[in-house]
Amino acid sequence: MGLTLLGRGKPLASSAEQLRILNSSHTPPPFDIRLGQAGMFPLSAAGITVLQINVGKLCNQTCRHCHVDAGPERRESMSRETAEHCMAALAKTDIPTVDITGGAPELNPNFRWMVEQARTLRRHVIDRCNLTVLLLPTQQDLADFLTANQVEIVASLPYFQASQADAQRGDGVFDKSIEAIRRLNRLGYGRPDSGLVLNLAHNPVGAFLPPAQAAIEGRFRKELRDRYGVEFNHLYTIANMPISRFLEFLIESGNYERYMERLVNAFNPAAAAGVMCRHTLSVGWDGRLYDCDFNQMLELPVAHGVPTHIYDFDPVLLGRRRVVTRNHCYGCTAGSGSSCGGSVT
Repeated sequence: MGLTLLGRGKPLASSAEQLRILNSSHTPPPFDIRLGQAGMFPLSAAGITVLQINVGKLCNQTCRHCHVDAGPERRESMSRETAEHCMAALAKTDIPTVDITGGAPELNPNFRWMVEQARTLRRHVIDRCNLTVLLLPTQQDLADFLTANQVEIVASLPYFQASQADAQRGDGVFDKSIEAIRRLNRLGYGRPDSGLVLNLAHNPVGAFLPPAQAAIEGRFRKELRDRYGVEFNHLYTIANMPISRFLEFLIESGNYERYMERLVNAFNPAAAAGVMCRHTLSVGWDGRLYDCDFNQMLELPVAHGVPTHIYDFDPVLLGRRRVVTRNHCYGCTAGSGSSCGGSVT
């Protein structure tokens, strides 16, 4: 199909080439047609309740499923000037939640400043954490910092067994993740009534949809508690998006057509009505604006006459914008739906 496979931590095919594959004649009908059949085209935002800020692609891990194509070699990083514009935009609004992601967002030199600024504005802050970053020699006080600022942690943990988790995230990552969760538990994270929220994010290790969220949460809780003595608040199930490294895996393993067919056959109008792009605005590391983090990685900025950069932030226009959709959006609308906050139905 023409996708250049360059290996982990290296740039993949261009976003234009990925979009060509997603919209090729071999794939199912365009997503917009399916939306129209459900009486939902065009999809529009219904306000902004989450400002999601991607501060860069630098990460201490190189995960097989990573839609950001993040890794130790990446140098894309949000500058202090752009971070200041993000906080200035936030101050103009009553957006209640700031969701900071990466890469490993904690490795951006402005991460802690942004957390403190958002908390000063009395906003809830989420840190998309890979857990192992907490064990880095340069981040030994990170857990204490997150605790002091009451930051909600959403941590990726593909499975409750080392073999399957390491297959996706790298050898030894599971054991380090458990050690990091224990450190967070000692500070109160994941404990009832502590006010310190630790949520885990589960995405399948393979070309299939995640199981029912409530059912798999119960199993995760039991297995992690019985085997390792660790606790968490909630489990989010997230579908693997057919872009970036996961798209590479699908093509390399011969599963691309089958996976796309699975997503399309599971299209759920109720999930489409609740997709995260309807209430989230995504900011790229360079300040460009997107409907979601997935559109950001495909270089599909907001469109249809609204401001495209955080420098020109307009909460009214952006809060009612028409959402840019393509075939990868089937990943968020299949079954119970998928978002940064787990299933949507």
